[in-house]
Amino acid sequence: MFPFKLSENIFYVGVNDRKTELFERMIPLPYGVSYNSYLLVDEKVVLFDSVEASFAEESLLKIKNALNGRKIDYLVIHHLEPDHTSGIKQYLAQYPDLQIICNKKAAEMLQGYYGISQNLVVVEDKAEMKIGAHELQFVFAPMVHWPEVMMTYEKTEKILFSADAFGCFGTLDGAVEDTKLNIEKYIPEMYRYYVNIVGKYGSPVQTALKKFADYQIDTICSLHGPVWRENIAKVVEIYDKLSCHEGEEGVVIVYGSMYSHTEAMAEVVARGAAEVTKNVILHDVSKSDISQIITDCFRYKTLIFGCPTYNGSIFPKMAQVLDYLELRGLKNRVFGSFGSFTWAGMAVKTLNAFAEKMQYENIGSVEVKHAMQAADYENLVELGRKIES
Repeated sequence: MFPFKLSENIFYVGVNDRKTELFERMIPLPYGVSYNSYLLVDEKVVLFDSVEASFAEESLLKIKNALNGRKIDYLVIHHLEPDHTSGIKQYLAQYPDLQIICNKKAAEMLQGYYGISQNLVVVEDKAEMKIGAHELQFVFAPMVHWPEVMMTYEKTEKILFSADAFGCFGTLDGAVEDTKLNIEKYIPEMYRYYVNIVGKYGSPVQTALKKFADYQIDTICSLHGPVWRENIAKVVEIYDKLSCHEGEEGVVIVYGSMYSHTEAMAEVVARGAAEVTKNVILHDVSKSDISQIITDCFRYKTLIFGCPTYNGSIFPKMAQVLDYLELRGLKNRVFGSFGSFTWAGMAVKTLNAFAEKMQYENIGSVEVKHAMQAADYENLVELGRKIES
């Protein structure tokens, strides 16, 4: 296996995972995922991050082919999550003299996860290191999305090694740079990656964006997904908007339905919404994966949720959606609700209580006993029309 050459001194030595079906055993990977690792060859050789254990041999072979007999001097660890570090002992077996550059929190995790405490170079925020013609600066980015996260800015080629930030799901097929890839697959997967992995930590993301606001960045090397060059402004804008909870024009209608009565109501709400916007997204909580449901909720401004009362409470799969959104602290949304019941209605009350707790602007509710009637139809169309355009 041979590495991709990104510049005269920089090599991509990451790998593609086309076999794993669920990221973190929860999130579907229809396009797979990459585990990215990068090699800088100068007076010293620096490896930026390792890969998941089952792919370490493949990455090490790429490294060997790039180095032509040289050894790795330093391994920079930006993030300790096991998809980037579980192969570390295989790297140490191959290069036992390499020194690991990390921060104090990462050093504690290295000991805890892998029993590694030797040959560590523990750096402070903004620490710098010359390795020849290239100069590195280590910049801490805690809680994007773990507390030990840091990034590295390479001053000569103006590269940001960004840890998980600006990453996305999807394997790198035939190339690794956005200049050589069709990015249409990756942008929606960046939204899904951000919301499901980083989404809870909007404030730390904003802090990191401000830290790098005055840096000239010509290349972003993330730990997942393409190397960003011509789309840097686009991916930074995505992170900025999502971390500020800034929703686009559109409505996400999320519904649960046992016997299709509430589903019929959702279809009518969608008719009203389509009079206001073309961005109308419907999700059946019993079919759509929750990772996509909450991604669309982060992306669009208006949320309209509906479900039947179930065992004197709310439809269980809808309850899961509410829990996911509350855990991630999604803010600044317009909210409407609808629901059905047979003898005692609780679903709409529960949905509205959620909206109040999240401090969403409530545009109204429609509740139906038994099945939708003509008057209900008009009320549901009007609910759809109330979305913020």
